[in-house]
Amino acid sequence: MSEMAKTSALIPTTGDFATIARHARLADELGYESINCSHISARDSFTTLAALSTVAPRVRLGTAVAPIYHRSPASMAQTAATLDDLSGGRFRLGLGSGHRVTMAAWHGQEIGNPLAEMREYVSVVRSLLAGHPAPDGARWRSQFAFAGFSPRPGIPIYLAGLSRKMIRLAGEIADGIVLWACPSSYVRDVVVPEIAEARRAAGKDLAGFDIVAAIPTAATDDVAHAHAGIRAELHRYFGLPFYRAMFATAGYTPDITAYDAATGDEPRQMSAISDAFIDDLCAIGEQPAVVKSLDRYRTAGATNLMVTNIRGTDFEPALHAAARA
Repeated sequence: MSEMAKTSALIPTTGDFATIARHARLADELGYESINCSHISARDSFTTLAALSTVAPRVRLGTAVAPIYHRSPASMAQTAATLDDLSGGRFRLGLGSGHRVTMAAWHGQEIGNPLAEMREYVSVVRSLLAGHPAPDGARWRSQFAFAGFSPRPGIPIYLAGLSRKMIRLAGEIADGIVLWACPSSYVRDVVVPEIAEARRAAGKDLAGFDIVAAIPTAATDDVAHAHAGIRAELHRYFGLPFYRAMFATAGYTPDITAYDAATGDEPRQMSAISDAFIDDLCAIGEQPAVVKSLDRYRTAGATNLMVTNIRGTDFEPALHAAARA
């Protein structure tokens, strides 16, 4: 599986659009498998990808990821089908549950049972894309049908997964999984075994299932600056329940304990995130160090290495280094 690993890029939707387009164009020119956009409180990921499809004409396009609670299944199917059509069949739909605090505060939506609701949501979206009546679920249902336009029924759907149960659900019903802030050891020890078991139980082959690992990357000789940047980013994740549970399973309970002990002191909280955690998660340093870190994820079982920018560092050297790797 590691021998077939692809390289993708997460293109930030923040900052000026000229920079966003330049990074997307560079990834396309360097032969990246895909460019992806997160659905955060910046530009809309779908609209951004539609614009980038014209400046990056070869790479695949993906959301990494869009929360299911901000669009109905019908709206999500319609948006995905439109973007796929505009890009000539290059789109894949990455979905996630999001977090209770953001879904409530941003969208006025409550997450009930994320596993059951994700299963229902994917079933409805797939049915609508295939032109079939959507099944009725406990939360999601729709009588929507495309008219005058036939979408590609096989648009791939990837799920974001952190917990064992969501990882197994992705293995059962999705075409791939998107991992965010997952150390390489967690990919090796938890994600790959759970995906393999879920695929076996569902009577499906592991071959062709895409394990996309987001890897914060900085090709730089100023390692301390990059460490400061990634600690500033990771700070908010250490306060989110889904991530905290995953970090603990990955063996970083001491980091969580130190983080909690420094409540109210943000600099101390950031310093509580250990170098060992950062080294397990990131690819930081000059090109040989970046290559070595990316290879660690390949060896762990990731099939698609999604390079992400670290706050305060130049993304272009990272894109070049990962492409060479």
